[in-house]
Amino acid sequence: MNTGVIYLDHHSSTPVDPRVVQAMMPFWTENTANPSNPYHPLGRRAADAVETAREQVAMLIGAKRTEIVFTCGATESNNIAILGTAMAHTGNRRQIVTCAIEHKSVLEPCRWLAERGYEVIILPVDSLGHVQLSALEQAVDENTLLVSIQLANNEIGTLQRMEVISRLVHERGALLHCDGAQAVGKIPVNVEHLYLDMLSISAHKLYGPKGAGALYVRGGARRARLQPLMFGGGQEWSLRPGTLNVPAIVGFGEACRICHEQMPEEATRVGKLRDRLEQLLKERIPSLQYNGDPSLRLPNNSSLTFPDVEADALLLNLPDVALSTGSACTAGAMEPSHVLQAIGLSREQSYRTIRVGLGRFNTEEEIERAAARIAEVYHRVGAIGER
Repeated sequence: MNTGVIYLDHHSSTPVDPRVVQAMMPFWTENTANPSNPYHPLGRRAADAVETAREQVAMLIGAKRTEIVFTCGATESNNIAILGTAMAHTGNRRQIVTCAIEHKSVLEPCRWLAERGYEVIILPVDSLGHVQLSALEQAVDENTLLVSIQLANNEIGTLQRMEVISRLVHERGALLHCDGAQAVGKIPVNVEHLYLDMLSISAHKLYGPKGAGALYVRGGARRARLQPLMFGGGQEWSLRPGTLNVPAIVGFGEACRICHEQMPEEATRVGKLRDRLEQLLKERIPSLQYNGDPSLRLPNNSSLTFPDVEADALLLNLPDVALSTGSACTAGAMEPSHVLQAIGLSREQSYRTIRVGLGRFNTEEEIERAAARIAEVYHRVGAIGER
């Protein structure tokens, strides 16, 4: 990303890998056919490309090809998983369980169901962002239909102990959905090892294009007890009808292939860059506070709370470093981050917190410059505030 700006906002969106762009190009120019049309070669080739991408997505998460349903992103996948499960259910289980630091695309569908008679339990987390397992064990019972817990938090990077959560949920006979948008492509995720019933993914979080995503459904969409949220077409086993976005899906598949190939080396390299950034900032700002679990978090994540300087003031004076105050979906909101408040930060601390997301194309030289610029601006803005 050669823009003159050091891009450290990879949780919001990643730059599209040039290899992904190259894979997509023919389906914008040479073959623009509808993959649902089997009557001419171009349609069949488009369909074949979609199925290749489906296989590539499945391979990244240890799934079967038929268990991948293409959507426009994790927000849509989360809504299909949560609302589709509830609307299809005809039994006595009328309880949905989630946690306090979920993405809004999980919390808001849950609230919608609560307004329509479902009991929704929002579990607390500890100061590191882990779901309190004692609260989960107490909440999930014979009335629980679905538990939705994210694998990695989109602000503080904390990884949930999903194996333990999965075991408990399935012992009680409930279904488990996981928002994997921030985790897939960054750390190993295997749906069989974790025994997930559903998993949501976004292409633009793993160096693919915006507007493409997937919902993993155990056993495949044909057998799933999910109510479609849209109607009017047979695509994606009628669970997500509408003409498929072939270029974006092809790019999504290629992005997954690259992640599958490069992930171990990339995670190690990016993790070292993150640790270096934190070290340099701590040397320059000794009272800087880190949020989340320091040992069980995404390798590219850092959540930093600054003493005495609000994040907005800091970022407005850093036009050459791309950062954010939290989830891009709630940026600009007057209320402080619900994630930071859930782990025990005060409103004042929340307003002084920034989110750093490193990525594939960041360099050590960029990290050195970014640390110097952040510290420089922090001390300058802080000095102005003291006058």
